[in-house]
Order: sequence, then C-alpha cells, then structure tokens
Amino acid sequence: MGRARFPEATRPLITADAGGSNGYRVRAWKTQLATLAAETGLEITVCHYPPGTSKWNQIEHRMFGFITMNWRGRPLTSYRTIIELIAATTAETGLRIRAEPDTEWYPTGVKITDAEMAALPLTPHQWHGDCSERLHEVVG
Repeated sequence: MGRARFPEATRPLITADAGGSNGYRVRAWKTQLATLAAETGLEITVCHYPPGTSKWNQIEHRMFGFITMNWRGRPLTSYRTIIELIAATTAETGLRIRAEPDTEWYPTGVKITDAEMAALPLTPHQWHGDCSERLHEVVG
C-alpha cells in the first residue's frame, strides 16, 4: 500500500508493540521482514514500544477508537465484513483507514534455527538496540 503513496521511500520505519506476533523476540516475523527487505531493496527499521507502553502509540489511539465506533452494533460475520468495516472508517480530522485482505497462506509451527537467525541481515538500532533493529538487503 505504501509504495504508491511514497514511491521514493527507501527506508520505511515500522513501530510495533513488544509482544504478540510481531514482538521483538519473534523469529518468524524477523525472517519475513528480512525477506521483504531483500525482495524490495529497502532498509527496514523496526522500533518496538517497550512492554506495557503501547497505550501511548498515537496511531493506535487515533485509529482504533474510530474503528470500534464503526463496528458498533454490526455482527462480525466474516473476514470480509471485518476488512470492509475497517476500510470504511473515517474521522472528521481527515483520518482514513485503508485495509486489504491478505489472501496468502502461511504455514504454522515453522521453527527458525539459531543459524538461520545469525544469517539474517540484522543490525541493532543505535537507540535501544535490544528491542529495535534495521533489516537490510545483503549485497555481495
């Protein structure tokens, strides 16, 4: 989605919670981001909010309240219904949510070995490198 809006971008920044499927210790997520960096040639920086602080994520606060109001009273009967309700969310301030279904199939239970992790093009970020890093394409 961002490629059309920011065609000149070469270094996207992702902010994420410290837990869940995109947590700073989740190996599969890092592996997939490294694959994305290699496929696109982008240097991807990921900064995780420290545990318990995602409540200060301004984007989430601006977004989820309006999504919840948009859902009110409507049964979430299918994946498509959920995507459509999210995508139809707007706010008077100009906030517009964009959502698309991800129809890819992803295997579960995939184990990433220590050797595979060591081979990833990860560089700890200069600010809180314990939970934030840069992923880049390996050239050479």
